[in-house]
Parts: sequence; C-alpha cells; structure tokens
Amino acid sequence: MIVQIAGNVKFPITLDPTVWIFDDRKMTFPEVFEGEENPTEPTEEDELKRQSTRFDREVYQQKINPPVNKSINRYEKQRILKGTFLMPLKPFLHTSEPAADVKKAALVTDEGEKVIDADVLSESLLLFAENGKPLQEQGPVHLYFKDGSNRSEPIKGIKKIVLQ
Repeated sequence: MIVQIAGNVKFPITLDPTVWIFDDRKMTFPEVFEGEENPTEPTEEDELKRQSTRFDREVYQQKINPPVNKSINRYEKQRILKGTFLMPLKPFLHTSEPAADVKKAALVTDEGEKVIDADVLSESLLLFAENGKPLQEQGPVHLYFKDGSNRSEPIKGIKKIVLQ
C-alpha cells in the first residue's frame, strides 16, 4: 500500500507508510491532538548516549535524514506495538519540490477526489498505524488537519496526492 505525490512537482515521489513505524518523526495521536508529552523518563545513561551522539554528529558532520531509530528499547517496542501514529506531511512535500504556483491539492481516495488548499495540506498529518498495526480498512493513510478540525471525520483511503 503506497501513496504517490504527483502533479505540479519537480520530483514525483512514492511514499510507503508501512516503514514509518521506524521513523523518529512519527507522533502519537495524543501528542498531536491532546498535547500529551511522551512519557519517557530520561536516565543518566540515556543522557550520556545523547551527549555522545551529539558529539559524534558534530565531529563527523553526519546528518541522518530521515532520522531512524538505531535501536529500540523495551518501552519503545511496547509503544510501537500498541500506539496510534501520525506522520507530518511537510517533509515529504518539501522533498517533492512543488512549483511556486501550487495552490490546491487533489486527494485521490476510494470515494473520489477531494480538493483542499495546498497550505492546509503541508501542515496536515497522515495517520498510518492504529493500535500498532498498519491501516487496512480505508487505508493506507488518513489525513488529519493540524488544527484537529476534521478529527472526527478524517479524509480516508488516500491513494494519491496531486498538487495543482
């Protein structure tokens, strides 16, 4: 199950939401819409690892994009197996390099086409996993506006995003 970004873009791209579970940019549903913070308790060992990683990146000028979990601890594994996750759409749109005159976006879904403003799209989030599993019904992704205005009725079954 993939989603294409096409239309008035320099680089049409194909997204595979099934691999986003390992991406550090993912956010949980409560983090996005309820303002809940990730309940991790940093330990001294975690702080040392973080400082070590920061030092390594500065010394060796390494920048990993997209950021990917190198190892997953037990807490993170449980979070992944039970969580409902969203991914910001902005980095993917930025990578596709839309033309300067893009104003609208057509979302091709199972039920037809829905046209929304391109600025609203760039600030939107894609739901890709519910209860730790990829979306099967009306998937592969559901679109939620950042302000939560369509929280009860997201745009479902998106197969393609065409920038106009």
